[in-house]
Amino acid sequence: MVRFEDLQVFVRAADNGSLSAAARQLDLSPAVASAALKRLEKTVGAQLLARSTRSLRLTLAGERYLAHARAALEAVEAGGQALALQRQALSGELSLSMPSDLGRSRLRGWLDAFLERHAGLRLQLRISDRVADLYRQPVDVALRYGVPEDSSLVALPLAPDNRRVLCASPDYLARHGRPQSPQELRRHQCLRLVLGAALHERWSFSQGQQRELVTVDGRRQSDDGEVVRRWALEGLGIAYKSRLDALDDLRAGRLLPLLEDWQTEAAPLCLVVPHRLMLSPAVAALREHLQACLQDYLAAP
Repeated sequence: MVRFEDLQVFVRAADNGSLSAAARQLDLSPAVASAALKRLEKTVGAQLLARSTRSLRLTLAGERYLAHARAALEAVEAGGQALALQRQALSGELSLSMPSDLGRSRLRGWLDAFLERHAGLRLQLRISDRVADLYRQPVDVALRYGVPEDSSLVALPLAPDNRRVLCASPDYLARHGRPQSPQELRRHQCLRLVLGAALHERWSFSQGQQRELVTVDGRRQSDDGEVVRRWALEGLGIAYKSRLDALDDLRAGRLLPLLEDWQTEAAPLCLVVPHRLMLSPAVAALREHLQACLQDYLAAP
């Protein structure tokens, strides 16, 4: 594979007629520059520069290769400039749908920081656990748990390893005890979330080759994830939440994880866009920003 630095040495040497001059311009030692040129010639399988004690000239192969090498360097430089310009000059309006719990607790602050970095950008937030229709509703981008079934949508992963966590407050567990297996959830008050038009009442767990699918029940259900979390904090039942939604409460001990020897359902967090917006500079910048925020958040003690 051709190295960018080797191309630089070759082009500078060809322009200056001197390998030592190329080394000085690139702040390299003559030995390093010479090694770079030899490495490039070995990679392309041809001698590019004919060297003698007094002169340096392009070979026929070198003349043919020079234009391509120069174009490659210019393309890399142009790409860097385009990215720098993208970071500096985002403008327009971006409409974003995101889940209620994570949206209010964490994402809102991260999005405020994103807007501070991009003064020309306007943001319209829609906070709801209902699945946004990216074609019928005025929404450009949606933050969703899980991968959409619609093949016309593109899911850009933000937290691909996120899973659900079974949790309850210390107060609830003191009054009702800890479930020791997934099947014991049947006798507990389980806090159920309505996702779209479906009630999420079948909770899945696995342990090695064993898989348990438990239909849970309880006196409370809601289509708002934040309401479910607050019920759990108030000791009113057991929740099966995205770990990202419950992480602050788990770290603070306000909620305690249950059945930790069982693997829970996958809940990858994705940035979902229609194909037409996949390469939008604003979407690319937003994804990069949120990935960095999530990485720092998950790595924190």
